Amino acid sequence: MPHIDFHKAFKKQFARLSQKIQRQCDTRVALFCEDRFHPLLNYHELSGALAGIYSINITGDIRVQLYWRAPDHVVFLNIGSHSALYG
Repeated sequence: MPHIDFHKAFKKQFARLSQKIQRQCDTRVALFCEDRFHPLLNYHELSGALAGIYSINITGDIRVQLYWRAPDHVVFLNIGSHSALYG
């Protein structure tokens, strides 16, 4: 199980989400810890200017961006809608 840190931007964005989305995020983070390649997460590396950053799905539209600080240490950078993160 990886060690997870939450960037201050992630914490601020997370606090603005509805409690329903926050609970869904907690569930998906737990799933990420068990199996980051689970199909529900759609874990993948981003490309272009965001190369080295990865993404997981929280809901149909909510995503989390993360990066690996070390093989067992991940930092959750941002959480938000697809358009907010990539638009």
